[in-house]
Amino acid sequence: MWESESESVGGGRDYGNGDFSLSKQSVKNDGFELKGNSWYVATDIPSDLLVKVGEVNFHLHKYPLLSRSGKMNRILYELRDPDLSKMVLDDLPGGPEAFELAAKFCYGISVDLTAANISGLRCAAEFLEMTEDLEEGNLIFKTEAFLSYVVLSSWRDSIVVLKSCEKLSPWAENLQIVRRCSESIAWKACANPKGIRWPYTGSKVATKVSSPNWSDMKDSSPSRNQLQVPPDWWFEDASILRIDHYVRVITAIKVKGMRFELIGAAIMHYASKWLPNIISDHGSGLTPDEGSNSSNSSGSSWKGGLHLIVAGTKDNESSTVQAKDQRMIIESLISIIPPQRDSVSCSFLLRLLRMANMLKVAPALVTELEKRVGMQFEQATLADLLIPSYNKSETMYDVDLVQRLLEHFLVQEQTEMSSPSHQSFIEKHYERGTGPNAKMRVAKLVDSYLTEVSRDRSLSLTKFQVLAEALPESARTCDDGLYRAIDSYLKAHPTLSEHERKRLCRVMDCQKLSIDACMHAAQNERLPLRVVVQVLFSEQVKISNALANSALNEAGRDSNYQPMVPNRKTLLEGTPQSFQEGWAAAKKDINTVKFELESVKAKYLDLQNSMENLQRQFDKMTSKQKHTSAWSSGWKKLGKLTKTTMVENQNVGPDHPTDGGAEQTKKIPRRWRNSIS
Repeated sequence: MWESESESVGGGRDYGNGDFSLSKQSVKNDGFELKGNSWYVATDIPSDLLVKVGEVNFHLHKYPLLSRSGKMNRILYELRDPDLSKMVLDDLPGGPEAFELAAKFCYGISVDLTAANISGLRCAAEFLEMTEDLEEGNLIFKTEAFLSYVVLSSWRDSIVVLKSCEKLSPWAENLQIVRRCSESIAWKACANPKGIRWPYTGSKVATKVSSPNWSDMKDSSPSRNQLQVPPDWWFEDASILRIDHYVRVITAIKVKGMRFELIGAAIMHYASKWLPNIISDHGSGLTPDEGSNSSNSSGSSWKGGLHLIVAGTKDNESSTVQAKDQRMIIESLISIIPPQRDSVSCSFLLRLLRMANMLKVAPALVTELEKRVGMQFEQATLADLLIPSYNKSETMYDVDLVQRLLEHFLVQEQTEMSSPSHQSFIEKHYERGTGPNAKMRVAKLVDSYLTEVSRDRSLSLTKFQVLAEALPESARTCDDGLYRAIDSYLKAHPTLSEHERKRLCRVMDCQKLSIDACMHAAQNERLPLRVVVQVLFSEQVKISNALANSALNEAGRDSNYQPMVPNRKTLLEGTPQSFQEGWAAAKKDINTVKFELESVKAKYLDLQNSMENLQRQFDKMTSKQKHTSAWSSGWKKLGKLTKTTMVENQNVGPDHPTDGGAEQTKKIPRRWRNSIS
C-alpha cells in the first residue's frame, strides 16, 4: 500500500557499522541465486546442508548457520549426526522470505530492513535463537533496534508492521510486537491534529462527498500544504487492520482519553469498509482496498461484503468461512462501541443488529446491542426497523424484536426520569431538542411500523395489539397514524369476527382523530358500527367546541356580542360541505341498519310466538294420548249425543216450549265439563 519510510541498515542508520556481516568471513560469496524453487549460494564451495522451508529449498553451508543460530546447533546436537545434510523447518514464522533474509545475514550479506519484512525477520530470528550469546550484534539485537528506533517512531511503519503481524501469530504477540505497534498508533491518533507532521492517507469517503482538499492531503505532509488536519485523519489508515488488531488499537485509544464521538465515528468507518451495506442500502462501494483484503496479499481470510453471504458462492466452504469472519467482526465491534449515548448513530446500531440476527451472533451481545438501540430509539427510521425475521417465525418482519426495542426504550426513559439527576437530564435533553418529544417521535415511528407490517396476513391480532398499546396514552396527541394502521390491518385480514374487530379498535381513541380521519372513518365499512357512532359523536363535539371557542373569541373583540348556544341548524351551517355530505351518508346508513334491525326483531318475535303455539299443541296431544280409555271414550260418545239433542231443541225455538227444554238447560254445564275432560 505504501512505500516504506524505513531504510536499509547500511544506508544511513548505524546498526553494526552499516552491514550485517560475520566477524570472520569463512565462505566467500557473491550473493544468493534462485533457480526454480531452490536458492543457491554463489560460491565455489559445494553446499553441505539442505534446509527446506515450505516449498522452497536452500542449499547452504553448516558453518555460517551454526555460528549464528542456536536452533541449528541444538538440532545437530540432539540428532548426534555429524553427517546430517537435510533439515526441515516448516514451522518457521515468516516462511521462506524471512529465512532467506536470516540466511543472508549469516553469510554476511547486507540486508535491507523495511517495515514490510521486519516483523517476519524478528520472529524468524527468535525461532532460530540468533542471540547475543553466539555473536555480538546478532539478528535479534539488530531487528529489535530497528523496531524500537525506526518503526515505532513512524505512523505508517507502525501500521504496516501491525498489518504484517496478521500471519505471525502467536510469535508477534509473544514478542510484544502487536502491543508496541498498537500503543504507537494510539499515541499518534490521539495527538493534537495541529501538531501532525507525518503523511497519512486520509478519508476516501470525504474525498468523494464534499471535501476537495482530501486529495491534496492524501499521501502528503500537512506542513507543506499548510492545510488543517481533520480529526478523522487516522480512520482510513487504521481501517486496513484485521479486527483483532483494530480492537487492540481502539482499546489503547480509549485508555488515552479520546472523545467517544470520534471513537464511534472510527468504528462506523471500519464497519463500512469490512461490512458493506451496513451504512447504506445503495451499494455505496465502501469495500476494502485490494491490498488490504485480497486473499493473496496479507493472509486475511475475510474479503468483506455482506452481499457475498446473501448471494452465496459456488464454494459452500468459502461462504461458511466468510460468515464466520463477519460474525467475528460484528461481535468485536459490539464489544468496543463506547457506552455513552450517541457515540454511534441509531441507524448504524439497527443495521448492525440486522446483521447480528442474520449471522447468529452470541445472544448476550445481541441483547446488549438491543439495549443500546433502546437508549436512542427516537432516532430510528422506519426503513431501519423493517428487519426481516431470520428465525423460524410466522411473520415476515421481526415484530418481537421491535417490541423488545420499545420496552428497552421505555425502561430507559423511566430510569432517567426517576434518577436523582432528573432535572439536569431534562435540561440536557431540552438543549438538544429531545426530552418529552422523544416519546411522541417514537409513537409516530411505531404507528408507521404497524401500518407497514399490518399488510402481513400472518401477523396475529395479539402481536399487533400489544405493540400498539405498549406506549402510554400521553405519547400520542393524535391517533391518525394508529387509525391508518388499524384500517390497513382490517383490509389485510377480512375474515376477522365482529368481536375481534371491536377488540382491535379499542387501541384507538376516537377523540384523538383529526377531521379528515373522522370523515374517512364515518364511511369505512370495515369498522364496527359502534366505532363509527363514536367517531361521529366525538367529531360533533369537536365542531361544537370549535364554534363555541370561535364565538367567544369574537365576543372578546365585539363587546355587544351576546353569546348563545348554537342550535343544530347553526352547527350544520358552520360545518364544511364535504363533512355534511359524509354525515348525511353515514346517518342514512345508520337509519338503514336500524330499520333492518327492527325488522329482524319483529320476525324473531313472530317466530317465537309460533314456536310457543306449536309447543302447546304438542303438549296437548301428548296429554290426550296418555289418558285415553274405554270409560273416557264412552263419555265422549255421550257428550256428542247430548250436543246433538241440544241442537235439535234449539231448532224447535221458543214458540214450542217443552219440558225437556228445562232439563236440557240444566245439562249444559255438565256437557261443557265433559267436553274439556
